[in-house]
Amino acid sequence: MITSEITSAARLIKVENGRNARFRVIVLGIALLVLIVLGAIIFTLVDGSMPVFKQLGLSFFTSKEWDPVAGHFGILPAVYGTLVTSFIALIIAVPISFFIAFFLTELCPYRFRATLNAIIELLAGIPSIIYGMWGLFVLAPILADHIQPLLTKWFQHVWLLKDIFAGPPIGIGFLPAALILAIMIIPFITAVMREVFDVVPKTLKEGGYGLGANRWEVTRDIVLPHTKVALTGGVMLGLGRALGETMAVTFMIGNVNTISIGLFDSGNSIASVIANEFAEAHDLHMSALLALGLILFFIAFLVLAVARALIHKVKKS
Repeated sequence: MITSEITSAARLIKVENGRNARFRVIVLGIALLVLIVLGAIIFTLVDGSMPVFKQLGLSFFTSKEWDPVAGHFGILPAVYGTLVTSFIALIIAVPISFFIAFFLTELCPYRFRATLNAIIELLAGIPSIIYGMWGLFVLAPILADHIQPLLTKWFQHVWLLKDIFAGPPIGIGFLPAALILAIMIIPFITAVMREVFDVVPKTLKEGGYGLGANRWEVTRDIVLPHTKVALTGGVMLGLGRALGETMAVTFMIGNVNTISIGLFDSGNSIASVIANEFAEAHDLHMSALLALGLILFFIAFLVLAVARALIHKVKKS
């Protein structure tokens, strides 16, 4: 009897070990699949970019001229437009997102909180082409008729700002593209900040209130220091979204291959160049577009690496 029970238990353990082994193999395979897909993307971009790197060399990175008909490919204007619009969008979006998250977690009546959270999540799910169309037909006329002339008038005698807020007031350019990007990334950053603020232990906040601090002081002196690591990640998530955004920027940036300090001037971005020209490209032109994709991938990777370094530094401090 005892021998039979031991044999049965051993059989059950063997079956369970087999199931665990198969589950481990499946999970490992799925994890490796992600790496394989990532490797395939990198290989495709690098392999496709080689012809333009070999033919144009360093001038591909330093030239400002982009003329596919003449075979001239310089990426400086596209890189400049991508970075300028993304960082302006971040400057606009981060404080707005912070105050929205602060309102939702600290000031908003509880019965409205779920509705407002749902609206923010809905905004995050709207396709970018909808934002682009809204920006072109609604935001651009408002900017052209009211905002841009006013900014030009205000800063026309201020050193440097008169050059920054210069350009034709047509509602299209670096600043309009940055504004539409800011509107797009605000829901993402707000959602992250709201979730982060919600997980702060109540005892910490109650301790601050017990010492006589108001809601703003508790958020500034207790919530922000406690959540700065996660907040950094949320901001970088927004920046990553802005860097890779395509359709909305294509609608709003003007698609002109120039570098200008004037925020009202038209420009270009890496994603908009690829979106506009990929269907008609071939040979060296196609290689140049794949190289742009590779550079955009590298910039996004660099942003994530910097974010990880910042988070690691904050954790150590």
